[in-house]
Amino acid sequence: MTFSSFAPPVRTLMGPGPSDVDPRVLAAMSRPIIGHLDPAFIAMMEEVREMMRYAFQTQNALTLPISAPGSAGMEACFANLVEPGDKVIVCINGVFGGRMKENVERCGGTAIVVEDDWGQPVSPAKVEAALAEHPDARILAFVHAETSTGACSDVQALCELAHRHGCLSLVDTVTSLGGSPLHVDDWGVDAVYSGSQKCLSCTPGLSPVSFSEAAIERIRTRRTRVQSWFLDMNLVMGYWIGAGGKRAYHHTAPVNALYALHEALVILHEEGLEASWARHQRHHQALRAGIEAMGLRFLVDAPHRLPQLNAILVPDGVDEAAVRKALLDHYSLEIGAGLGPYAGRIWRIGLMGQAANERNVLLCLSALESVLADMGAVSSGQAVPAAHAAYRGAAQAKAA
Repeated sequence: MTFSSFAPPVRTLMGPGPSDVDPRVLAAMSRPIIGHLDPAFIAMMEEVREMMRYAFQTQNALTLPISAPGSAGMEACFANLVEPGDKVIVCINGVFGGRMKENVERCGGTAIVVEDDWGQPVSPAKVEAALAEHPDARILAFVHAETSTGACSDVQALCELAHRHGCLSLVDTVTSLGGSPLHVDDWGVDAVYSGSQKCLSCTPGLSPVSFSEAAIERIRTRRTRVQSWFLDMNLVMGYWIGAGGKRAYHHTAPVNALYALHEALVILHEEGLEASWARHQRHHQALRAGIEAMGLRFLVDAPHRLPQLNAILVPDGVDEAAVRKALLDHYSLEIGAGLGPYAGRIWRIGLMGQAANERNVLLCLSALESVLADMGAVSSGQAVPAAHAAYRGAAQAKAA
């Protein structure tokens, strides 16, 4: 058998992640590799940390990217903060809250589950009741932006409840970082993790995390060793922060992947965080106008709907997998399928980072409408004009 170099097809990525990557990020990855303890590389690491603090809106000293995907960032937060016997209030309103529960249990903790329907935000009233019933709980864990449904929960309200009851707050922001308002310090988030491949428009494989002083104190005063050597922040800090100006060798960092993250964060800094949030919202509103013009409906109610992850209910009688296949085969356009109880019942359309632009919105609407019209599920010619009208309205409002 002979092999040749892999040549991936060119796709427009509008699923739940990864998202389209800016050409500048891809170019950054091709720069010459240097050692992970090279002084030039360490200087770049410091810039990554500073720009990550901006993205998270925090001054936390312990802010860095884990050298692994967002799932490892999640595990790093739980492995460092949860000890055997700890009670953790875990909010589940989709797939990723369920993964939080599994992490608690694998750390030897007890998960007290607060459950909400998929497509609904986490209920502060239910959380307050659980905290009152379990005064010995040490952590409140929840997902800000639930990727499986596109539902957004109220981080500030939930963190206030956690602190009122003496808990640390642990928050999943994998899909929200860079795409939705997030104020780690002002909202009182103690531990937070994200991913590089969504609204940051970087390549997959890195997980930004940040820990408050209260969280660091919890890590330093653990009764037991962190169960994961690789994710033990006591050790990772020695490499990313060091002591007395010296960095301790912990692992060989993914040098070129960190070049990519650095460039993605530079791009975010150039655009401005608030401008990025507004851009995601503007393109979501145009997508929404086109989706609704086709007669399709969203899973999540408008007040709790993420702009960057749009869960669309599949019309009765339509084979959702056949639609996704037609989009991929004929338009080289990727959208996502549903998960869990919504498998086969929703499409997940991502407008994340570089993918949140007018060209992608119009391509997605025209392609989806064409495929559904061929199936007799919608009438054609409605979606794109509705999106154009939304864009004109947004431009006029900005000019006024």
